[in-house]
Amino acid sequence: MIHHCVYFKLAPHVTPELLENLLIETRINLLKIPEVMNLKTGKNVNPQSEYQFFLAFDCESLAKLEVYRQHPIHIKYLQETITPNTVARFAQDFEMEPGKDVRYS
Repeated sequence: MIHHCVYFKLAPHVTPELLENLLIETRINLLKIPEVMNLKTGKNVNPQSEYQFFLAFDCESLAKLEVYRQHPIHIKYLQETITPNTVARFAQDFEMEPGKDVRYS
């Protein structure tokens, strides 16, 4: 099981209202992708942090994560929602099963 986490730096024009919309759009779009399980999104409670928005979800394997990355809904979401409203992102993927060789995730 892979846990995929992404943190975003917001563009200067993103208002609190737009950030709320980003959270909603993230949930609406990514939950349509079958590989996405246990989706979480949120805004940082520390206004001084450089990463103000995150998403995280589980998927069954690295292969399923790659399917997600190539999914047309994900690509459209990146183009229309994420890219225009963020200036940077930081992503990490974690194997969640103890003892499992990540080469076979």
